[in-house]
Amino acid sequence: MGYRLLADGVAGIHYAYLAYLVGGGFVAWRWPRTIALHGLAAAWGVTVVAAHWPCPLTAAQNALRSRGGQPRLSDTFINSYIRGTFYPAAHDAEAQAVVAGVVLVSWVGYARLVRLRRRSLSRA
Repeated sequence: MGYRLLADGVAGIHYAYLAYLVGGGFVAWRWPRTIALHGLAAAWGVTVVAAHWPCPLTAAQNALRSRGGQPRLSDTFINSYIRGTFYPAAHDAEAQAVVAGVVLVSWVGYARLVRLRRRSLSRA
């Protein structure tokens, strides 16, 4: 039972990471110091997708599922839980483009806010 709960917790962390990947740039509008963390999260996401690297969270979830008597995921976390649920399974490239677009918009907005804040501080 405990390993199953831990596996579910890792899945929750995975979901939280993906939510932060999409929305973390907007979080930085309110808390500017978080932009570096979001940059790292975005770089990791791009690297994993582009290089087809296995995600360590998926490996951890599978290990915990095995110890808890559950079957391992038959595919990646994205393919098991996200693809076909949050976007149509045949539209991976489009979904990735939308995520990249949202991140880009958040970073452009962040840069504008930083510029406006600096401008207002220099006038004060």
